[in-house]
Amino acid sequence: MTFEERAKALVSQMTLAEKLSQMVYDAPAIERLGVPAYNWWNECLHGVARAGTATVFPQAIGMAASFDEELLHTVATAVSDEARAKYNQYKSFGHTDIYQGLTFWSPNINIFRDPRWGRGHETYGEDPYLTARMGTAFIRGLQGNGKYRKLDATLKHFAVHSGPEAGRHAFNAVVGEKDLYETYLWAFRYCIEHAKPSAVMGAYNRVNGEPCCASPTLLGDILYGEFGFDGYVVSDCGAICDINNHHKVTANEAESAALAVNNGCQLNCGTAYKWLKTAVALGLIDEETITAAVEQLLTARFRLGQFDTDCEYDAIPYDVVDCEAHRALNRRMAGESIVLLKNDGVLPLKNAKTLAVIGPNADATNVLLGNYNGTPARYATLLRGIQDGTDARVLYARGSDIWESRNDYALNEAVITARQADAVILCLGLNPQMEGEEGDAYNADMSGDRATLDLPRPQRELLETIVAVGKPVILVNVSGSCVDLSFAKEHCAAVLQCFYPGAEGGNALADVLFGKVSPSGRLPVTFYRSADDLPPFEDYSMENRTYKFFKGEAVFPFGHGLTYSDIRENWADERTVTLENRGEYDVNYTVLRFEYIPHKNLCGFKKVFLKAGESKTVPF
Repeated sequence: MTFEERAKALVSQMTLAEKLSQMVYDAPAIERLGVPAYNWWNECLHGVARAGTATVFPQAIGMAASFDEELLHTVATAVSDEARAKYNQYKSFGHTDIYQGLTFWSPNINIFRDPRWGRGHETYGEDPYLTARMGTAFIRGLQGNGKYRKLDATLKHFAVHSGPEAGRHAFNAVVGEKDLYETYLWAFRYCIEHAKPSAVMGAYNRVNGEPCCASPTLLGDILYGEFGFDGYVVSDCGAICDINNHHKVTANEAESAALAVNNGCQLNCGTAYKWLKTAVALGLIDEETITAAVEQLLTARFRLGQFDTDCEYDAIPYDVVDCEAHRALNRRMAGESIVLLKNDGVLPLKNAKTLAVIGPNADATNVLLGNYNGTPARYATLLRGIQDGTDARVLYARGSDIWESRNDYALNEAVITARQADAVILCLGLNPQMEGEEGDAYNADMSGDRATLDLPRPQRELLETIVAVGKPVILVNVSGSCVDLSFAKEHCAAVLQCFYPGAEGGNALADVLFGKVSPSGRLPVTFYRSADDLPPFEDYSMENRTYKFFKGEAVFPFGHGLTYSDIRENWADERTVTLENRGEYDVNYTVLRFEYIPHKNLCGFKKVFLKAGESKTVPF
């Protein structure tokens, strides 16, 4: 029997109450039928999350900066190994709890259309093509290619979802057809066609008046119809209750639940589906629709091998979790995620005898981890990586608080420290408490979104003060999103962007600073000067947004990224380029192909390894 046939046979033996019990994320056991309890909620945005020790890779936006889909596929394979290893042990207790299962609510392929969105660092950036290619690589690595599915990957959040966080439970995103298909849906369609993800998660908001988790247009017409999706849909947590409580589209939870299931949302993260029995009694939904939904969900569990003893992934041992091989892979990905934005020749650091490492992000652990993260057994802060990566004397001063008031004591210590050094490595930026999901961040309004692109005032004062000391300053900006780096671009000797780089972030940074690795990252987002240069945050038109449509001058454009070598691109035509490494360093180099149809569009990218003096021809 096929997985579908086995699910159909099992569901045919269930009562209505038993079927309804399986449509919630924390599904109870049905002991008489041998169905164990199962919690569908699991996270692995950049490593197995919220489940104890795991390899914590760079945040998604950092892995996007690598422009290396093959490496991302390898990372996702490592993540799925660790997820299976954990599941194999947890299931020995007779059931799995939240964050211990096989159905993962990753990746986030929403488009980072506005740098103020706090959750933007969970995405692969502002470009649909880059997002689609990286998302496809990640899904394939998670789901495997065996008889059984290794994990279930879930595309989220469908659709047209990118803030504001504070209003997401009631917000109506108004979007035209061109932007809908070209920007907001393009990566979803590509991933579905090229990677066949098991699931899709609906968003909190409405799109053109329809709640995403119950939208006949988004789910019925587009996802299942036009895109040919054949998996299951899960609601975002609490999103079904939002339909009546905040969107005011329905009168109560029973109506909301019926509307969602009738339009193709089979699984509920939340409490609304406990009202489905009432909805059936009121004639709002028929039992056949319930049955079909549960068959879809049980098919997924059969496909994961949860009811069998011959699943090839059951043999993955626990010792893969945060193992040495995964740490080495993590360090490589972190190195490829770092973007060299400016270099006047100070990097790589070769002859400095004394270095000053200054800044509130220098020895912070939270900037390594981002959000939706696991717990590394070992980690290297930026300071620790620099200390371990050089024979030079390394001095340290915090210099300022991350975003609170001015601290003259810390500022004066930083000046003294800078005076002693041959060069200063200044580690500034944001942290995950300043940008993130609603309720997770601790900025002014708890929304997780940002009101400004400026560095916090204490850090701006620190930057200006240290530059005035007169020593070469290497700015390492650590953030999940765009920060105004215009002052640093003008006054610092070098500028690096380090997106929340994972547990090996400090070691990877040291590899780049001291020339062990030539930087190869490119910006997956535009670095603007000011939020004043952008349309209102609530405006979902793409007019004057991202590299495709922005009318102003960026501080650093999408795709920008330098290396330590001299790479020449010689295009024979629009589909063939010869790359020539005229420098002294072996490098990984990403070549980007753009077309103007009619505006600028990324249409291809390839990461190529070039030894010093080597040339390679790259076809697209």
